[in-house]
Amino acid sequence: MLTLSSCQQSKGKVTKAIVEVKQPNIVFIMSDDHAYQAISAYGHGLNNTPNIDRIATEGVIFNQGFVTNSICAPSRAVMLTGKHSHINGKVDNILPYNWDQDNFAKQLQKSGYQTALVGKIHLKGLPQGFDYSNVLPGQGEYYNPDFIENGVRKQYQGYVTKVTTNIALDWLQNKRKKDAPFLLLYHQKAPHRTWMPEEKYFTLFEDKEFELPANFYDDYSGRLAASKHEMGIYKDMDVVYDLKMLDVEGALKTRYRKAFESQYNRMDSLQKKAWDAYYTPIIKDFKEKNYQGKDLAKWKFNRYIKDYLRTIQSVDDGVGEILEYLDTQGLSENTIVVYTSDQGFYLGEHGWFDKRFMYEESFRTPILMKYPKEIKPGTTIDKLVQNLDFAPTFLDYAGVEIPKDVQGESFRKLVNGEVSEWRDAIYYTYYEFPGEHHVKRHYGIRTARYKLIHFYYDIDAWELYDLEKDPSEMKNLYNNPSYAKVQKKMHQQLKELRLKYGDSDALTQTNLTRYLKAKGLQK
Repeated sequence: MLTLSSCQQSKGKVTKAIVEVKQPNIVFIMSDDHAYQAISAYGHGLNNTPNIDRIATEGVIFNQGFVTNSICAPSRAVMLTGKHSHINGKVDNILPYNWDQDNFAKQLQKSGYQTALVGKIHLKGLPQGFDYSNVLPGQGEYYNPDFIENGVRKQYQGYVTKVTTNIALDWLQNKRKKDAPFLLLYHQKAPHRTWMPEEKYFTLFEDKEFELPANFYDDYSGRLAASKHEMGIYKDMDVVYDLKMLDVEGALKTRYRKAFESQYNRMDSLQKKAWDAYYTPIIKDFKEKNYQGKDLAKWKFNRYIKDYLRTIQSVDDGVGEILEYLDTQGLSENTIVVYTSDQGFYLGEHGWFDKRFMYEESFRTPILMKYPKEIKPGTTIDKLVQNLDFAPTFLDYAGVEIPKDVQGESFRKLVNGEVSEWRDAIYYTYYEFPGEHHVKRHYGIRTARYKLIHFYYDIDAWELYDLEKDPSEMKNLYNNPSYAKVQKKMHQQLKELRLKYGDSDALTQTNLTRYLKAKGLQK
C-alpha cells in the first residue's frame, strides 16, 4: 500500500516560472453530487465553504448553472465532449463510453498543453487526452482507496479526498513540464453516497439540528412520475449503508448491510478505532430510542445531512490546498480555476436524496470560476449555462478552434460582458430506467421562467411549472387552462431544441433498446 504525502511549500514565497506561459493554465475541479445549496457562496446557510467561495469572490458565480443529464457518468461524458448524451453515446451508467471520440483534453494536448486527470471520472477504459491519469475505479472508496495510475491499479493509504488532493499536488509540483501550459482535471469522489467523513470532521455539526425542508413531506399530487420514486430519505435510505448504523451484534439486518461492511473493512485498525469511537454510541442510542414515523424521518435526515456536509468540508480543504499552491508558485494570475459538480443533489427537498429528476435541485449544479487576467472579481451570471459549455469555453480561452460538432457554447464573452445575448432555453434528458431509485425516463426544456417535462416509456405524463410562482415545483400546471398559451409555446420550443441538438423519438427508442439489452432485460 502506498503512502503519498502532500507537497511542501514555503508559505508566502513565490517561485516564478522559468518560462512565461502565454496560454492560460486550467484547473478544472469537479466534485460528485455537490448540491449548490451546500456551497455557502450560494447563500443557503447550511455550511461554510470558504475556499470554494474564494473562487467566486475572486471571479464569477453562475446562479443558473445546469446539467444535461443528472447522473454521474453521462454528465462527465458531456463535460469532456461538449455534446449531449444521445450524441456522445453515454446515456446512462450502464452503456460503455467510447474514449476514441474527441474531447477537449485531446484538443488541448494537441496544442501543447500538459494534461492530467486525477480522481473520479467514472468512465471505464484508459482515459485518452491525458499525459497522466490516476483515477478511481468506478465510484471509488472513501478509505484506503484503489487508484488506476496510467492503467496500473494500486492502493493508497488514507482518506480519498486527501489522497486525491495529494496526487494532484504531486503532479503539479513534480510531474508536469514547467515550460508548457497545463490542464488539470482534479475530480473528487465526495460528497457521493455513502458520505463517509474524514476523522477530523466526525463531530462537525454535532451540536446542530437541521430543520426539514418545507416540502419534505411532499405527497406528489399531480406528479405521477415523482410519486413512483425510490429515493426517499424516510422509506428508502438504508440505516446501515447510508447512515452507518453497523451494529456489532448484527441485529440491524438491512438490504445493503454487506455492502457497507465491505467499505468499513477497508479501514486499518487505527481508522476503525476512531470510527467506532464516534459511531458506536450513536448506534447504541439509535437502537434504544427505536424511532418511528416522523421522529425517524427527522433522525434519518439529520444523520444524512451532517455526514454529507462533513465530506464536503474535506473537499473544501482540498480546494484551499490547490489554490495555495497556485498562489505560492506564482501561477494564479494565468490560471483558470473552475469549481463545479457533476450534477446537483436533493438535501431533503421533496423528501429525497440522490438526483436524476429534472426538478431544480438535481438539474441545477454549482459553477464558480476565476481567472484574474480576464474575470472581474465578484461577477454574477444569471444566464442559462450548462455543463455542455465547459469544453468550448476551455478551448476558447486556450485559443484552440472549437470543433463544429461541439454542441455547447463558450461562455467566455458572457462572463467578460462582451455579449448580452445568450440562449433562452436549455434541454435535458434522462434515460436510466428501469434502474436504481426508479426515476422514470424523461426529457424536457427549461427557460428563465418555465419548465416542461415529458415522462415516457411505461407512462406518458407531461408536467409544466411556473418557476417564478412555484420555485419548489409543487404544482403541475400542464392542464391548467390559464397556461394554455405557455404550454403551446413550450412545446414548440422543445420541438426546436430537439431538432437543434439532433434528438428524436426514434433516437430515444434506439438508446432505450441499447440500455435494456445491456441490462439483460431485452434480447
